Amino acid sequence: MNNKKQNILIIGAGLCGSLLALRLGQRGYNVNVYEMRPDLRKTDISAGRSINLALSDRGFKAMKLTNIEDKVKELCIPMNGRMLHDKEGNTFLSNYSGRDHEYINSVSRGELNGLLLTEAEKHENVTIHFNKECKSVDFENTTALFRDFNTKDEFVEDADCIIATDGAGSALRNSYYLGKKFLFSFSQDYLNHGYKELSFLPTEDGGYKTYKNALHIWPRRSFMLIALPNLDGSFTVTLFLSYDEGEYNFNNLTTPEIVTEFFEKEFPDALALMPNLVDDFFTNPTSSLGTVKCSPWHYKGNTLLMGDSAHAIVPFYGQGMNAAFEDVVEFDNILDQNLESWEATFKAYEKGRKKDTDAIADLAIDNFHEMKDHVANPIFQEKRKIEMALEKEFPNDYSSKYSLVTFNETISYREAMLRGRAQDKAILNMLADGIISVDDDLNTILEKVKNETEAILEDDRIAGLS
Repeated sequence: MNNKKQNILIIGAGLCGSLLALRLGQRGYNVNVYEMRPDLRKTDISAGRSINLALSDRGFKAMKLTNIEDKVKELCIPMNGRMLHDKEGNTFLSNYSGRDHEYINSVSRGELNGLLLTEAEKHENVTIHFNKECKSVDFENTTALFRDFNTKDEFVEDADCIIATDGAGSALRNSYYLGKKFLFSFSQDYLNHGYKELSFLPTEDGGYKTYKNALHIWPRRSFMLIALPNLDGSFTVTLFLSYDEGEYNFNNLTTPEIVTEFFEKEFPDALALMPNLVDDFFTNPTSSLGTVKCSPWHYKGNTLLMGDSAHAIVPFYGQGMNAAFEDVVEFDNILDQNLESWEATFKAYEKGRKKDTDAIADLAIDNFHEMKDHVANPIFQEKRKIEMALEKEFPNDYSSKYSLVTFNETISYREAMLRGRAQDKAILNMLADGIISVDDDLNTILEKVKNETEAILEDDRIAGLS
C-alpha cells in the first residue's frame, strides 16, 4: 500500500488516538482525527475522572517508537512500590520488583495526552478537529457521520479506512452491533464496585503530604483507597467501593456526616490529609468499572477498533493505557509487513493481538482482588518476600507475575498471564504445605519453584488451558 495515497480517519483523540495519529503521521499517511471534546490543552475536561495513570515499560515501548521518550519522562513521577496503610496508620512499602531499575510511573493523563496531540500536529499530514462528535459509522461505505458541538450541524466524512479509538462507548463498535450486517460478538461486564476521584492537596509550599514515590493503598478486603502522586505536590486519590453491599457503600454515603464517619473508621491517616474530602466527594461523579470484549475488531478492511473501543478493562493492573499504547506498537509491526490490503493488515493485527488483550482484561480482575484483599494476607506477604528475594538474587532467572506483565514488554500478556498464574499457584501451594519457607536457601527455593511451575504449566497444556 502506498502511504501517500492513503487517507485515514481516526475517531477519538484520547491517548490511543493521538499516539496512533502521531505514528501514522510519521509513516507518511494523511490523517484526520475527530474528537468530540474540546482541546484539552486549552480547556480542563477532566470532570473529576482519572487525572493520572500508571505508565510502565509497555507504554514506554510506544514512546521510544515515536521518539518522544525523553519528553514523556519529564511528566513522570517514579513509583517504586505499593505503600500499604492499615487502619492504625501503620505503613509498609512493598516494592514492585526485586530489581532496583524496575518501577512504574505516575503521569498526568491530560499532560501526556496534550504532549501527544502537540507532537502529532507537528506533521503537516495530520489534522485534528475538536468538538466533533461521531454519531455513527457506515462501515460498508467507509464514511462517518459527525455533529459539530458549536454549530449543531451534521456532516459526513469519508476515508480509505476508519480507525476508532473512541473508548468504551465507541460509535463504530455501536454501529457494528446495531448494523447486524455480520456476526459480531460483544460483552460488557461491570463490577459491583464503582470509583470516585478524591485528592490530597499539596502543602502550602508545594510539597507532598505523604511519601512521594509510591502508589499508596488502603486495602480493606471488600473495598480500598489508592493514591498516586502528581507533579504539583498533590495526589489523585481514588475510592473503590461497592454500590450497594457492605456497611458503607456508594448508595448510602449520602451526607457529609456519613462520609466523614466512614473515613474516620476506615482511612483515618488519609482523612488527616483531606480537609477537602466532603467537597471532593459530593462534587466528583461516581463512575462504573467494566470490561469490554468484542470480535471481530474489523470489517471488510475498511474499519478497525483499537484501544478501549476494542478491549476496555478495569484499572487494577495499571495497564489500560499501556495496553492501548502497545496496540499502536503491534499495529505498526504489522504495517512493516506491507501486506496487500487494509483487510489483510487488520486481520493479521487482530489475530496476533486479541488473545493478549483478553489476557490483560482477566489479569486486571485478578489484581482487583489482590489489591483490596490479598496484599494484607500473611501468606501472600510471604509469597511477595520470596519473589522479591528471588528477583534480587537471580535477576535474569526469575520474574513475578507482576514483573512479567509490567516490566517484560518483550513477552505477550497471554504468556505473562499463563506463567505468572502458574508461579503464583506453585509458591502459594508450597508455602501452605510447608515445602518452602521464607527462611530457606534461595537456590533451593528457585529450583523448587521452577520445577513446580513447569509441572503446573504442563498440566494446563494437557488440559487444554494454555
